This record gives sequence, C-alpha cells and structure tokens, in this order.
Amino acid sequence: MDYELSLNDGNSTEVLPEPIAGPIETPSGGKIVKPNLIALGLSASLLAACGQDDNSPQATSTTVDKSSRIAPVKLTTVEAARLLQMAQFSSTPDEVAALIDQGYSDWLNNQMATPEGQTGTQWLMSRNHHVPTTSQNFFSGAAGDNMIWHQLINSQQQMRQRIAFALSQFFVVSLTSLTGFWPAFQIAGYWDVLTRNAFGNYRTLLEEITLNPAMGAFLNTKGNKKANTAKGFVPDENYAREVMQLFSLGLYQLNNDGSIKTNLSGAPLETYTQDDITNLARVFTGYNWDMTGVTQQSVSGISFTVPTTEFTRTPMALKASNHASEEKRFLGTVIPIGTNGSTSLSQALDTLFNHPNVGPFFARQMIQRLVTSNPSSGYIGRVATAFNNNGSGVRGDLKAVWKAILTDPEATVRQAGSTAGKLREPVLRLVQWARTFKLTSPSGRWLIGDLSNSATSLGQAPLRAPSVFNFFRPGYVPPQTDIATQNLCAPEFQLHNETSTSGYINFIASFIEKGTSDLRPDYSALLAIAHNATDLLNWCNLNLGANSLSQGTITIMQTALEARALTSTGSDANKLRRIYAAVLMTLCAPEYLIQK
Repeated sequence: MDYELSLNDGNSTEVLPEPIAGPIETPSGGKIVKPNLIALGLSASLLAACGQDDNSPQATSTTVDKSSRIAPVKLTTVEAARLLQMAQFSSTPDEVAALIDQGYSDWLNNQMATPEGQTGTQWLMSRNHHVPTTSQNFFSGAAGDNMIWHQLINSQQQMRQRIAFALSQFFVVSLTSLTGFWPAFQIAGYWDVLTRNAFGNYRTLLEEITLNPAMGAFLNTKGNKKANTAKGFVPDENYAREVMQLFSLGLYQLNNDGSIKTNLSGAPLETYTQDDITNLARVFTGYNWDMTGVTQQSVSGISFTVPTTEFTRTPMALKASNHASEEKRFLGTVIPIGTNGSTSLSQALDTLFNHPNVGPFFARQMIQRLVTSNPSSGYIGRVATAFNNNGSGVRGDLKAVWKAILTDPEATVRQAGSTAGKLREPVLRLVQWARTFKLTSPSGRWLIGDLSNSATSLGQAPLRAPSVFNFFRPGYVPPQTDIATQNLCAPEFQLHNETSTSGYINFIASFIEKGTSDLRPDYSALLAIAHNATDLLNWCNLNLGANSLSQGTITIMQTALEARALTSTGSDANKLRRIYAAVLMTLCAPEYLIQK
C-alpha cells in the first residue's frame, strides 16, 4: 500500500512506500515503590554521546531507510501526538484532532502562516509594567520571567513560541545578566525579535539580533567604540567572537553533512583566526541604545529620572564618530578604509550569512533542540541543503528549515534503540503540563518566576541561561558513562545530576497538586475516568508521552494507583489525588523523559 505525502507547499506530492514502524525500546525491569522514587535517575546510558567539541561529527545512532520511513498522510492519534510534541509543546486531544484533520504538511503550513500575536512587550505594557513606580519595577527583571512564562504557556501561536524558544538557545541572551533600566523590557524586546522572525529569513534575524538592545548589553556592542591609542583601548571583541563561534559558523570548517573538514594530517580546519575576530570587532563599533523618542520621567521619592521603554525595542543606533573607519579584513572579505558603519555591518553580516558552515552548523543544533540529540549526517545534510536553497533559490528561509527538520524520516518515525531521541528539557516538561491542563492565572500576572534552582525548583528557566553558551553545550558528553563510549551526544544531560533529579520530582509533585496562589490547573476533563486507573494512565501516556510508556511501566503505575480503591461515585477530592499521582508518575518516568 502506498501513501501520498506533500512535503512542500501542498501543490506537489511524492508517492512513497508504506512506512515501516520500528520497535520502541523501553527500559527493562525495575519496580516503582512510591511516586517520588520513580526511576528518574535517567542514567546517561539511556542516550549516547558524541565527541566533546561542539562541532564534532555525529555518528549515526540509527540506520534510517529514507525511502520507507515517512509518515503517511492520515496520521494515527499516536503519530499525531508525537509529531505535535516536537513541533510545539503540547498534544491535547483537540490539538491531535486538528493535526489529523489538516494533515501534517498542511498543519505545518498553517502554523507558519499564523500572525505573531501579542508580543512580550505588549503583554508587559498591558500589565502596566512600563509605569515607573519603584526600583523593583524599572530595575528588576522579575516581570520578564512572568512575561516569558505567559508567552510559552498562553500564546495561541504555539509553534512560533516553540521555535522561538529553540532559537533563544542558539542566539543566547540571558535575563540573569541584564542590568540597568528596564531589564524586563530588554528581554521582551529580544524575545519579540525571535518570535517575529521565527518563520522569516536567517539573514534578517541575524541583523535584528545583532542590533538588538539586549544583545548589545549582553555581549558588549552597546557603547563599543573604535580604538583610541592615546587612551589605550581597542574595540571590544566579545560579539565578534560569539557571532562566529555560536551564532553562525562554529569553530571548525564543516562539510554540508556536519562532518568536520581536516587537513592532510587529519587535524580539524579552524573556521576563523584571532585576526578575523580583531577585524570583525571593528565592524561592531559606534552602536549604542537609540534614545530617540525616549522621555525622561520623574518618579516620586527618587532623585533621578527614569527613561521610557522605547529604547528596549528599537534597534541600536550608529554614531559615525565612534565607528572604526580603518580597513577590515576577515573570512576572506575586505571592507575598504572609510566605509561607513551601516555598509560595513551589512557586508559583514552578508559574509557570515553566506559562509558554507552556516547551513550545517545551524541545522544540527536546531535538530537537536526539536527532534534528537544525535542526527545522522544524512539528516543534517538534508536540513542544511534546505537552508542553502529552499527550492526557489532562497538561502536562509527558516520555514524551509523547520519543514525539513520536522518532515524528515528521522523525525516522522519513532526511532528504536537506547541512543535515539533526546532528554526533554525541564522547561518543556512544565510548559507541556501547563498547556495540557489549561493552567490559568486568575490575577493575570503569571507569577511563576525564576525556576533555575535545581535543588528546589525546575532547574531551568526560559531566557535565563547561565552564559552565552546556553543551558548546555550541543556537544556535551556526560563523563564516565555509556554515552561517552559510543561517541554520541546528550546535551540536556548537562542539566541532570543527583540534585536536579530530586529537586525536579519534589517541585513538580507540589506544582501539579497545588499550583501556586496565582496559578490554577484544570483537571476536570479527567474526573470522569479517574476511577479507572487503566483509562487514566492511557490518557496520560498518550497526551503527555505519545504512548512512549511501555505496558510494563503502565502496569507498575496502575498497581500503585489501585493500592487505594476508588469508584466512579468517589469524591472529587479522591479522584483528584489519583489524577495527581498519575500525572506525576508519567512526568517522572524515564520513558517519558527520553523523548523519541
């Protein structure tokens, strides 16, 4: 039997053989004694790892027959749930039904055609966070935490938010490091750049990120000036280094499939030199926050004035007298002496954008964020090819990139083996739970806050990466593990340790049951089946894990639930207690935590 699948714009199709559904590997044995003793230990042997350098070539963990492993047009409920959990955060029954009805390709097209919706900045202003009342308002970043949680959990543009979150781990800015006036608005302006450009072009995104006020503050292009020999200073090189190392090229020259190019001795070929950094740094001089249109406000009880927030969402402005006018040579490009700052910036970004490394470098990390820690070289190559040319001669089309990632056979079919998939990030787990159970904030304030503490809370908070290198490195290898012996990667395991394991279980157990004084989940849809442990666990398995939990795990969980009898006429309080336990066990089960 054949299936038709449109992988492009819906106007063309290719007929492919029936997909082969591979087996789903699950942990063997084990016994759950109590919900808080679930085997969340997630030993690194559940995944396998790659070389320690972030540009390391990837071993192929699973052999994929491209011609036979493509999802059919008419998706099953389980297939739809699984695809949704890669392309967005949640897979509720309504969302699954919509995907099945539209078909995967049309669903992707529709999602990428949705308008941006309410921005982070607009939400902050709707809550009057732009009104300077106390220093907690205009010097604190706390409202930025509430903003991003509201965006991830409440936005109707869910795929756009999911893609923006992936981009935030590539073009990193951290709220933790932002200081000065209006850090919450600074991070909102940065987030709005990501959501606005999520389905646009990489070149446009690169320029908007470069001139973003928060990025300017985070990586020192704000106020960066040309060299002054009399005063003994030179242009800051921070952004010039990171835009090459992290935002575009990587350390080593790559083939289109992500493998590293070497010299005749087998040593990796470096992408750039210190001279490239020094010369490129001159391009990023002369820029500062654009205070045009900003009004200084007097605040009662404060001796200084406070600027309005326009500068946080306006691209940085160039002051020509502070720009380095000398010749700039980098990556084979020469910008002649006397070239103005705007032209220099455009030529520099064009050089980065057109470098052959960008496609495979960006492709690999976006595949890691959305699908699997260890994509095959073929997978990387196919996505890089889509970046290089969307089929219509356009380079950097992000819609083409997301479609290539999410419709690739390594994504559309659940891969077998203990090295397949990736560890779900803590943020993704919490947002999925919140969306699945329709979390609301009666006050409208969304007071979730910074959940970075691994001992007492989630161990990760969106837009609060500890450094420009993100929460975890793309080439991270848990030391002294089976992962390390197999030359494969497990980036998210950099967040995982004994402290984070117990911290996550304790935090999520309390959060599931009690929420907070400002947050309320809704479990009413499950009350009718709570007395039936089998139905309840099957619901959780499908809607939270896309049926990733094995029957053996379900049986253990069912035994735990049925230790306390419950009938259909039982009280809602008792039904809710059973629901809490079922959800907790699902969110802590290793088969759920390793997303395949």
